[in-house]
Amino acid sequence: MGLVRFDRRPFQELYDTFQWRIPQVYNIGVDVCDKWAEDPDRVALIDVTGAQAARYTFAELTRRSNRWANALARLGVRRRDRVAIILSQRPETALAHIATYKLGAIAVPLATLFGEDALEYRLRDSGARVVIFDSLAAPKLNRIMHRLSDLEHLIAVDGTALELPGALAASTLEEGASESLTPAETHPQDAALIMYTSGTTGPPKGAVLPHSALIGHLPAFVLFNNLAPQSGDILWSPADWAWIGGLFNVLWAGWHYGIPVVAFREPKFDPERAFWILEHYGIRNAFIFPTALKLMRQVSASQVRYGLHLRSVCSAGEPVGEELISWGQEILGVTINEFFGQTEMNLIAGNCAEIMDVKPGSIGKPYPGHQVEVLDEDGQRIPPGELGEVGIRRPDPVMFLEYWNNPEATRRKFMGEWAMMGDLAVRDEDGYLWFKARKDDLIKSGAYRIGPGEVEECLLRHPAVAMAAVVGVPDAERGQVIKAFVRLASDQTPSLALAGELQAFVKERVGFHAYPRSIEFVDELPLTTTGKLQRFVLRQRTDPSDLRAD
Repeated sequence: MGLVRFDRRPFQELYDTFQWRIPQVYNIGVDVCDKWAEDPDRVALIDVTGAQAARYTFAELTRRSNRWANALARLGVRRRDRVAIILSQRPETALAHIATYKLGAIAVPLATLFGEDALEYRLRDSGARVVIFDSLAAPKLNRIMHRLSDLEHLIAVDGTALELPGALAASTLEEGASESLTPAETHPQDAALIMYTSGTTGPPKGAVLPHSALIGHLPAFVLFNNLAPQSGDILWSPADWAWIGGLFNVLWAGWHYGIPVVAFREPKFDPERAFWILEHYGIRNAFIFPTALKLMRQVSASQVRYGLHLRSVCSAGEPVGEELISWGQEILGVTINEFFGQTEMNLIAGNCAEIMDVKPGSIGKPYPGHQVEVLDEDGQRIPPGELGEVGIRRPDPVMFLEYWNNPEATRRKFMGEWAMMGDLAVRDEDGYLWFKARKDDLIKSGAYRIGPGEVEECLLRHPAVAMAAVVGVPDAERGQVIKAFVRLASDQTPSLALAGELQAFVKERVGFHAYPRSIEFVDELPLTTTGKLQRFVLRQRTDPSDLRAD
């Protein structure tokens, strides 16, 4: 049961023959849950946070999500009302989402790690009437709730959260509700979620995603999981379900195909724990963002080889690069399938090692169903080998509808029939896309246009470097020069000599034009909650103690 399936044919043939099948009536909640409920034993979720793993079947989740939907309806939630969900990977997160979709309301997923300013901005902007939360969010909500004029109900999923004044217990609401429900008859282009962009280049915007967005994710899901679903597949990702990568790439797409998903909550990514989960729960398919893979690479050299059962690993959010590809083949036993997308239109290009050559450093080819081009400033296609901005042609089921309450930003996102991603790339003669930089991150130094990813990838090849970020800083002579922020490996000490060594390393491998004129050694790099570098934060930083060797 799946709207998209592929067999083992050449990738180009799959692309050329693909056609969308979009039902006239479609609801994400029904699709990912109810359709599997006839099998009482089919496992949907394995929650491994507690002392013992708890298993939840699709049948149980269907009954409980119906009760949740009826409870929300009793509180007055109607079509297009916004329901904010401030929860991590846990069963209640799925129940809250599914219930919201079944009512035709709009879910607003928010990360538990957000500070109170970030929460207040998103709750105020979305006009959420209901907030469903746990103890991690309770103290922050307590400090901002009096400033949220649209907020009517607080629903707590654990006892500590229930201490917040005015909070209702989710368990009590569920127990008193009926299991009988007729889901709202939603259509593919009806709004299902408001997902806020990750804020890599500035203030986040609320991208309104339709129910059809899940259908639009399916070609990529099948391919970057090496022709999923297959017998024995089981999914896991450390990506927060408040992020489109964790929610759509893993949970919803996996449940569309009836694949079990492992849930694990932790405040901070632990690379050794990640290896343990992969081994102990027999994970076959994993989505792990590049920052996490880099942390896993740091511990893998000192660890006994884990007994992994992986069939596929996919990654996105930042460039993966040749070094991680090689490490994945050696340690994980698979070729990492890098893919490409953003909140507004996710999973539009990528790789599938099962049926296509993976070129390390490339983000792959456009996935079936998505027309992706590299365009010039006038929205015209440009020849292979030339740098341009990535655009996706509309209509496309995966594409967002608008930015919530921001028509001007919506207008700027489009150029005629193309939705512009703000990402600069080159397409080669074989049709592979090579990401170069965010449009705002491109470094213009003298006559050169330099993407930070190439320099960062080079620095990561040096054994002293654990993580690196590169930005352009103003320079009177060249316009901009490169500055690198480097987090060293645990056994390394910052020094002028090491800075000079890193500069020479880049000069030799990338070129004199691209070496960092200054290097700042840091303990941490600014990341979004989804693990993406916030280069705009680094561009705002100046430090007179930069270590220079030129």
